[in-house]
Amino acid sequence: MHSTLVILAVGLSPVLVGEHTPNLKRLAARGGLRPLRTITPAVTCSVQSTLLTGLLPSHHGIVANGWYFRDLSEVWLWRQSNRLVAGEKIWETARARNPKFTCANMFWWYNMYSSADWSATPRPMYPADGRKIPDHYAHPHELHDELDAKLGRFPLFKFWGPLTDISSSEWIAQASLHVMRSRNPTLTLAYLPHLDYNLQRLGPDLDHPRIRQDLREIDAVCGSLIDYATASERNVIVVSEYGITPVSEAVHINRALRKAGLLKVRPEEFGREVLDAGASTAFAVADHQIAHVYVNDRSRIGEVRTLLENLDGVERVLDDAGKRSAGLDHERSGELVAISTAERWFSYYYWLDDRVAPDFARTVDIHRKPGYDPVELFIDPQIRFPMLATGWRLAKRKLGLRTLLDVISLGDSTLVKGSHGRVTDDPQHGPLVISSKPEFLPTGALEATAFKQLVLDHVFA
Repeated sequence: MHSTLVILAVGLSPVLVGEHTPNLKRLAARGGLRPLRTITPAVTCSVQSTLLTGLLPSHHGIVANGWYFRDLSEVWLWRQSNRLVAGEKIWETARARNPKFTCANMFWWYNMYSSADWSATPRPMYPADGRKIPDHYAHPHELHDELDAKLGRFPLFKFWGPLTDISSSEWIAQASLHVMRSRNPTLTLAYLPHLDYNLQRLGPDLDHPRIRQDLREIDAVCGSLIDYATASERNVIVVSEYGITPVSEAVHINRALRKAGLLKVRPEEFGREVLDAGASTAFAVADHQIAHVYVNDRSRIGEVRTLLENLDGVERVLDDAGKRSAGLDHERSGELVAISTAERWFSYYYWLDDRVAPDFARTVDIHRKPGYDPVELFIDPQIRFPMLATGWRLAKRKLGLRTLLDVISLGDSTLVKGSHGRVTDDPQHGPLVISSKPEFLPTGALEATAFKQLVLDHVFA
């Protein structure tokens, strides 16, 4: 066996590898770079599950970053149990081939209760007083304490939200280096999310100085991992799940369904409205540029499909045949799946009046929102002194007072300048794979379903 390091650099595309990424450019020059032909939907959880199992969502079951749990009548995003993912994972296939094989999975998604030898993933603590305390989950548990002692607490608020920066990727890289040095796994999987943030905030504009700085920052982090892997005679693979494309405005799919009388809400305290998924005839779980549309009354699927096809910003709507063709025919999928045009994305917003928006709408709350919300990357531009406003709210929490971190813009979807989810029209702006062993790469693009075998080739060939 040959030890191998896989770096998942989120949002990295062939067009971004160049003068601002000398380490990655060097790796591609001595090895090889290919476009990755990704799947639908091109979102984090679905693509990672395909990369690790070699299967499409129709078989591994991860149809998006979240879905409608029909038996609960609830929408849940960003679950973490690996038991949600069907199919044999790459480390299970490798271990069956050689029982001495070991794997460290550092922050790829669905990373709790897996059969990997070592793992770590974000997992905040939620005390009863309403606070959210940064933390991570690790297996075995002593690894958690080692990483905290060596690196400090995982910077959760730099991992997602308006304060995101390179800190979380640096922490994960250092944690991965520690595991490689102390455990020497055969396969190390490291997840570096940094590029994702400003590519969504600002769009994939290489002329923007902040994007250039981000590229230099993530390249330096990748360089530290590549240098160690090279010195320890490891093969190196760099991969991304999707490319980010420029967008201008959201498609408010749930508002359209509500205006048609199909989506229902439940009024709560102060008249705030919460999506009542179980009582709705139809509603959408919005996830970047795709939306699973659940139709509880199947006799009205045709009516819902016609409404969606006539909605501005919707490129196509997948029915049963379309889902089979896309590899999305799974019981977790919506009865219909909408895909936006290249310059649009789907919001989760379902309220028609901002005065009755739910209290979590102005916060970073990835678990209560019934859909993905990229506006969480922005502090509301209407707040005159954002750092003072945020600091004041955090101070009240430290004093034990219950208070909302309500600093996120309410419904200004024009803030978002980059998105993903549909397969990009130009492979140069889509995901990629770079390998230190060019002999294992195909002559053209690599299928996402072939990535698992590519890694096995690096380990066993």
